[in-house]
Order: sequence, then C-alpha cells, then structure tokens
Amino acid sequence: MPKQRLVSDVAKDRKEQPEEVRDLSQHIYVPKHEILSKEEAEELLKKLGVTADKLPYISPSDPMVKKLGAKVGDIVKITRRSETAGEAVYYRVVWGES
Repeated sequence: MPKQRLVSDVAKDRKEQPEEVRDLSQHIYVPKHEILSKEEAEELLKKLGVTADKLPYISPSDPMVKKLGAKVGDIVKITRRSETAGEAVYYRVVWGES
C-alpha cells in the first residue's frame, strides 16, 4: 500500500513546481477561454438578439477570468470539447463582485 502524504506536503510540492506546470489553462479539463473584442461582442449580441445582461454570468473571481484579465462587462467565449458535437461554444458575461 502506498504511503499516504499530508496535505501540507502536497501543497509544498505544488509551490515548488514551475509556474507553467501550475498554469490552470493548460489543465486537461479546463476548456479554452478567450475574451471577445468589443466588435466581436457587439456582433454576437446582435446575432443572438439579446443584451449582455441576458447571457449567463461568470464571476470575476473565476480563476480563468482572473488569468485572462477580464473585467466586469467583458464577454468570455468558452470552447469545450464534446464527444457528441465535437466542439461546443458557450458565452458568459463577467458579472458580479470579485
């Protein structure tokens, strides 16, 4: 049976890893996130026939929102791999307090 490790030991190991190893965006289960430009956002909202406040929200404290440097009001495009659709695209507006 493998030796159990204390949580503090695991945390210490993670802190000693290079930044690129700890980069959340590179994790296999984290989908691609990108901020839409103002022009892309306007085009999307026009195409959908909605205002930004009608999109689902994503918190400014979300780790990927922080990494991207997105601000409240920005629209984030999230592209996920899907076994059935191949690729699924979701849009979220950064909203709320961090």
